[in-house]
Amino acid sequence: MKAIRVEEFGGPENLRIRELPDLKAGPGRVVVRIRAAGVNPVDTYIRAGAYPRKPPLPYTPGTDGAGSVESIGEGVKRFSVGDRVYTAGSLSGTYAEQALCEEQSLFPLPGNASFSQGAAVHVTYGTAYRALFHRAQARPGETVLIHGASGGVGTAAVQLARAAGLRVVATVGSDRGKKLALAEGAQEVLDHKAPNHFDQALTLTGGRGFDVILEMLANVNLARDLTILAPKGRVVVIGNRGTIEINPRDAMTRDGSILAMSLWNASPEDLFSIHSALVAGLENKTLRPVIGQEIPLADAARAHVAVMEPGAYGKIVLIP
Repeated sequence: MKAIRVEEFGGPENLRIRELPDLKAGPGRVVVRIRAAGVNPVDTYIRAGAYPRKPPLPYTPGTDGAGSVESIGEGVKRFSVGDRVYTAGSLSGTYAEQALCEEQSLFPLPGNASFSQGAAVHVTYGTAYRALFHRAQARPGETVLIHGASGGVGTAAVQLARAAGLRVVATVGSDRGKKLALAEGAQEVLDHKAPNHFDQALTLTGGRGFDVILEMLANVNLARDLTILAPKGRVVVIGNRGTIEINPRDAMTRDGSILAMSLWNASPEDLFSIHSALVAGLENKTLRPVIGQEIPLADAARAHVAVMEPGAYGKIVLIP
């Protein structure tokens, strides 16, 4: 099978396509024929050697993928050969024609969702769901500000929040992103490049502030987020690329909370809960992963450049 390999940490050029032996399913494991693999910013941090969790070299990147079950090991009961599935983690990496997965890391892909959409579920929708409902414990009727709402996690958060009955205010960086956020359910969309967009956001709440803020770039926005929280409001830090100075009093005066999350900290029970909800959302079409680009597997380096560019739009996937 063909697979992308990282043989040393570094730049995107270190993503090289290689020919590897086909995978075999041991007890409790499943080999999936990958039809699409999701690309996430965290994949670039790991490849660069800048992430706290470093896999042993060489390795195949990727945790997100979708395809069909090719073979199953002894004891596998939830899936049969030929089943459409998406991955929530992989033992071998998903930037490949095949991926080896534990049974518990696979979930059924409804027939109305494409393989590319399936490859957009785990990290993006799993992160958005955990941030909104496990960490922030968002409730119907609350108002949420979603930064970076045209990217993969942001789009997922907009859909999930609207389906749960929240009022959604979104920030984006382009006209194309604004149209997407509105189409996916945001009631108000602001340009995050405008210097006064925090003031505009606060005005949209009548000065009360936001019950929940989903923060994709905390090193830029966190200090200002705290000034537009509602009483007992919660900021959930999803993404960060550096340090920032904040005034804790801005949180104190509001009984506000700064929460943080990583999907990797979710327990198996958490993940089963999350993906049970996500599969149902795919089935009833309240969740509709938006695919921004489909890139050939051999061009994985280009995908790693694209996923870090400003003006994010939907999910980037690799096609083996």
